[in-house]
Formats: sequence, structure tokens, C-alpha cells
Amino acid sequence: MSTSARIPLLLDVDTGVDDAIAIALALRLGVFDLVGVTTVAGNVELERTTENTRRVLAWLGAADVPVARGMSRPLVRPLRTAAAFHGENGLGGFEPPPSPAATYPETAPEFMVRTARERPGEVTFVCVGPLTNLAVALGLEPDLPRLVRRVVIMGGAYTVPGNSTPAAEFNMYADPEAGDLVARSGLPITFIGLDVTHQVVLRRDEWEALEVASDPAARLVREVCVHSFVVRGIERFHLHDPLAVAVAARPGLVDVRESGVEVVTGLGERAGETLLVDRPGLPRHAVALGVDADAFGALFRSTLGLDGTPG
Repeated sequence: MSTSARIPLLLDVDTGVDDAIAIALALRLGVFDLVGVTTVAGNVELERTTENTRRVLAWLGAADVPVARGMSRPLVRPLRTAAAFHGENGLGGFEPPPSPAATYPETAPEFMVRTARERPGEVTFVCVGPLTNLAVALGLEPDLPRLVRRVVIMGGAYTVPGNSTPAAEFNMYADPEAGDLVARSGLPITFIGLDVTHQVVLRRDEWEALEVASDPAARLVREVCVHSFVVRGIERFHLHDPLAVAVAARPGLVDVRESGVEVVTGLGERAGETLLVDRPGLPRHAVALGVDADAFGALFRSTLGLDGTPG
């Protein structure tokens, strides 16, 4: 696909392990023009998510992609991280070489707004961390919903239990106020929650087969998953963020229900819970409740060279 025909894509990440793999997928799919990556605190602290993002891009030969540093904490509550799942450095202990590129001078919300203004109706946002940056961007530019082409959000658990609490998925749990603000906006959102991401996995045997991989993307998958498969001892690694990127390229991978969405806020044990609600005046969004896991798996493995084919 020619560069001019590609979908302009802005990735908003809290680079951890599956964010790193999602970045690789976005670069390798061949359908996106990655116009920038914005970072937010989430899986680990902001400085680490930003450094991880820069290093991953450089590892994949894309150091020239702009990286804009975003919000260092949720809108109103203390920062909660997920280092237990992603390792202390967020990349499962993997330390790619430093990037030669500097961080972009704008903040992430400013970068989001300017990118949308400069290319109205063209840019797709894929947000795979807490939604703090996007919430602030909406405050900066109330017309953002009509300026973006599409927003794909990895977040929520709509008909299944959460993974941070019995009620809440991590990205919504980390900043429920931001999540609720975004859900109540007129942004053209597709929500990709645990309902579908728990159906797409990298198995231990597939990961073990990457021991001799030489392709940078396949090697990245191998290295960042060491903490998960060796230290945590899991058998299946859920591909949360890569699925969101894939859906931005191929919406037909998921079956959706059109519904209003509310995110529970406040201090109770349900904070971060995502609710499907039909209420007059509440914007309706596409919420993924089914996924073609086989089609996604084939796309994921072939794109990143995990099945022995070149990436």
C-alpha cells in the first residue's frame, strides 16, 4: 500500500509489554502511517513509559516517529501501576538500546489536538492505556469528536469480570474519571475490552519457538514476554493492545453492540467498572463482544513473522 493510501494513525500508549507488541504490529501491518505516539502513566510511571516507547520504536527502525510525553498521573486520583505484570521497567526486563531521537516538545494532549486539527476527518486514534491524555485533549478541543476519523480504545470489561478488581479492567480502573469523560463524549469510539482480548493469546509453545528468532519484531516479542512466561509462569499471554491495533485496520475482526457506556467513578469497590447503558442523551459507541480469534491470530503471527514468514 502506498504511503498516501495508508490510514494516519496516532497511538496513545503506556508502554508495557503488550503496548510494545502493539507498536510493532502497527508498524508492520502496512496499512498505517504512524504519525505519532503519545505516552501516559499507567503500566509504569510516565518517564519509563516514554523511554520504553522511544526505545521500542528505535529497535524497530522507526526512531523518527514523534513521541510526545503526556500525563504523569490520573485526573483526580493517585497513580496505580501494573509493574507486577510488566516487570519493574515495563518491558519484562528487556532493555533495548536508547533511541537517538529526542522527545517531541509538545505535550501528548497538545499533540493529539494539533494532529487532528491539521488533518480533520483523517486520523485514527488507538488508545491502549489509561484515557487521561484523551480526556485532557477533549478539554483542550471540544470539537475533537468531529475532527478524528475513529477512536479505538482498549479498555473495559462489559460482560466479563475485570482483571484489576472483580469489576474493573486495568485501564479504566487506573483513571475511571477520564474513562467516563471519554465515554460520555461524541468521539466515534470502538471499545475493545476483556470480553474479546481474553480470547486472543500467545501460547507458551509459540513463545518458546521464538528463541532463535532474528527478525526485530519477533525478537521483541520473545524478549518482552520473558517476565510473563518465566517469572510469572503463565501459559497464555493475552494480546490486549495488539487486538485494538488490528481492529483499527480490520474492523470486521470483532462483532460489536451499539450502546451507551458509563464508567463507575468514586471511591467504592466498583470504581472503573464499565456499564452498557441505553439512556437518552448518552452517546452510543461500538462495544466489541465477539472476536474472530483465528483470523486475528493468523494476522498477528504472519505480520510479526512469528509463523516463520518474514514480517
